[in-house]
Amino acid sequence: MAKKLIRPIRSEADYEAALNEIEGYFEKEPKPGTPEADRFDPLALIIEDYERKRWPIDPPDTIDAIRYRMEMGGYTQADLGRLLGSRQRASDILTRKRPLTMRMAWKLHREWDIPAEALIAPPRTRGRRSAA
Repeated sequence: MAKKLIRPIRSEADYEAALNEIEGYFEKEPKPGTPEADRFDPLALIIEDYERKRWPIDPPDTIDAIRYRMEMGGYTQADLGRLLGSRQRASDILTRKRPLTMRMAWKLHREWDIPAEALIAPPRTRGRRSAA
């Protein structure tokens, strides 16, 4: 039986066909090193690439990212204050009265493993579009 080539996804029809094909692999996961796995892996990659280009996800707002990490890590505002130098500074950051400095962003990235992209993103404007 001739193997069907894995081709780039260029349309919604290609995307649907790729999803239909990969769905079978989820029902019966291929074992690594098998021809099925050799087909599954690149198929999953091209689907992921298409989805990332078609439906990009913006990084979270900086403060939302910090709050999420605090919630997931069980960190308190006092913990943030110890990391950033003072409770007042932490409060000012969380209430958006003070922007993060690069030093603060670096500490949050290094110590709390918050993605740097989320910490250095420009602030979003509310109710207006940027002139970019």
